[in-house]
Amino acid sequence: MMKQPLAFRMRPETTSELLGQSHLLGPGKVIRKCLEAGQLFSMIFYGQPGTGKTTMAMCLANELHLPYRLFNAVTGNKKDLEILFEEARLSNGLVVIIDEIHRLNKDKQDLLLPHVENGNITLIGATTSNPYFAINPAIRSRCHLFEIKSLTQKDIITALDRAIGSEKGLNGSVQIEQDAAEIIASHSGGDLRYALNVLEICAIACEGVITKEIVKQYSARPVLAIDAGDDGHYDAVSAFQKSIRGSDVNAALYYLARLIEAGDMDSIERRLLVTAYEDIGLGNPAAVSRTVNAIDAAKRVGFPEGRIPLANAVIDLALSPKSKSAESAIDAAAQSLHEHAYPIPDYLRFTPVNLVPQDRYDYDAPELWPYIQYLPNAIKNQQFYVPELSGQYEKQLAKNAEELSKIKRSSNLRELKNKFRK
Repeated sequence: MMKQPLAFRMRPETTSELLGQSHLLGPGKVIRKCLEAGQLFSMIFYGQPGTGKTTMAMCLANELHLPYRLFNAVTGNKKDLEILFEEARLSNGLVVIIDEIHRLNKDKQDLLLPHVENGNITLIGATTSNPYFAINPAIRSRCHLFEIKSLTQKDIITALDRAIGSEKGLNGSVQIEQDAAEIIASHSGGDLRYALNVLEICAIACEGVITKEIVKQYSARPVLAIDAGDDGHYDAVSAFQKSIRGSDVNAALYYLARLIEAGDMDSIERRLLVTAYEDIGLGNPAAVSRTVNAIDAAKRVGFPEGRIPLANAVIDLALSPKSKSAESAIDAAAQSLHEHAYPIPDYLRFTPVNLVPQDRYDYDAPELWPYIQYLPNAIKNQQFYVPELSGQYEKQLAKNAEELSKIKRSSNLRELKNKFRK
């Protein structure tokens, strides 16, 4: 008979065996209070892989002596669900733990919803995706949402020690050097399943003591939770942009490296372009142009060489003066439009009707253009663009804007024309 994996054998059966999650299981916290009250309700656990989402669900059912069944949203079918519903009816309630709940298709959801609604089943979903984006609103509204946080390195080391000493685990058959345990914990990225899998193969490979040299053979690189489409990916992209915005060049390069490691050129390109125009903008428009060129170069040469022009662009943007004045200006203009859409003045229309030539816009009189009123009368003095004086370029723009603001603009084009003809 094939031996079960170490991670499976070491799966906790009660919440007292769980590591971390003090924000849910600590004294006075919500899940702890549910256990003390002997009551369970439908909920969704979300977090990175290997953090114990499904395990916690099983532990809760065990401690409350409630029957439960596991259902996988990908592999399970409607017939499997119908069997669960019948079992729930006969046993006066059933806890159904659904892995990959964000992948539950509409047909399965339609079957599931009324049984969750009437309490025939207590649903506990587990997902690596953010439920606010990935879970159908009909399911989400019937469940409480709780984040299962990644385990700390200290938690991982504790779990490794337990696995080595436990009868269910390695039963003291090996020892592990502290440096080796720290490398496993560091590489795991909070994923306990990964850490235990590494421990298990190292235990087979070693001669009684797991050293850091052995660990490096079987865990050469850290786990990066940045698969396209999951929360780790979006977190890395978010941290990337925020680091550039915050002028932290080292952090920006670190998150760039994470995205390069994932080979995600599309996200790098989009975020760099958005960041360049949104956060640097008129503070250093030359850097914005250089970013476009750097992205083009990186896409032409591909990875790994593409990392070099991208690094140039990230350093340039992170250390540039920042200005969000353009974004703020267009948002202010849009807000004004949403409040009231005033008609465009007749003399600015493409084909003005019933306007005599003297009152029309003159394409051959550039000397008039700076004196014409272009905004509708009701908002003729509205100012949408407010300069941010972070860079020399925008300081010059601000100076130009100030000089132009001294000009008295007019909607009476006939009067302007007569004035300039004199």
